[in-house]
Amino acid sequence: MPPKKELQKTDLPVMLTISKVIPEAKNHKTLFFNHKLDVKPGQFIKLWIPGVDSKPFAVSFHKKGSFAVTFQIIGKFTKALSKVKAGDIVGLFGPYGNSFSAKKNAVVVGGGCGMASLSNLIDRLKNPVIINGARSKDYILFRNRYKSAIIATDDGSSGKKAFTTDILKELLQKRKYSIVYTCGPEIMMKKVLDICNKYKVNCEASLERYMSCGFGICGKCAINDKLVCQDGPVFNSKQLSKMTEFGNFHRLKSGRKVKF
Repeated sequence: MPPKKELQKTDLPVMLTISKVIPEAKNHKTLFFNHKLDVKPGQFIKLWIPGVDSKPFAVSFHKKGSFAVTFQIIGKFTKALSKVKAGDIVGLFGPYGNSFSAKKNAVVVGGGCGMASLSNLIDRLKNPVIINGARSKDYILFRNRYKSAIIATDDGSSGKKAFTTDILKELLQKRKYSIVYTCGPEIMMKKVLDICNKYKVNCEASLERYMSCGFGICGKCAINDKLVCQDGPVFNSKQLSKMTEFGNFHRLKSGRKVKF
């Protein structure tokens, strides 16, 4: 019998019924499923809408016997996904990829929808410092869920008018932390890495690159010699520091490499 990991990469999805749909921040929704999922913080799944497509998503809530996915409505697939309701059925592939290390004395830096990739990790950490960044108050994810989070908005409409990286720098200047976890816009994560390297703090980042297949065939999620779907999506400081494309280049749906 092949190992469990290979069984998860079958072409046959598990068909799940959506138990609940709730609105989150502006243009964001969360879908809940009553289904037992063996997933670690940082891993991703793929959801399939028959006749539309399948796309990768982070697991934003995870408890025994249930999980949820939080997404931003930005393209054809997510627009279709935003129209589903409780009782509708979608397909599930995965989980795939590696996971965060989940260490103590941590800082978590989330930008925009990147908080969805970090929330499952936050729930397993012991009193992490959370920096939750968004363009404005309307786009802040999980404000009530993580009430102790330091809020940073570009326009100053909520919390501090600052970038998440400004706040991170202030924190690392005052105290020594064991690790920094981050997910969000890649340019933000590159700045997080640079700050962590300066203050000699370990960093793990969950990269969000365009994925078509999700298991290493199409190559569209490549970054230097790594595939985010296979080698990631989580990478550590040592790996990230060697990636010359990190924060500088990304790939389009066609696979063509372009500058940010």
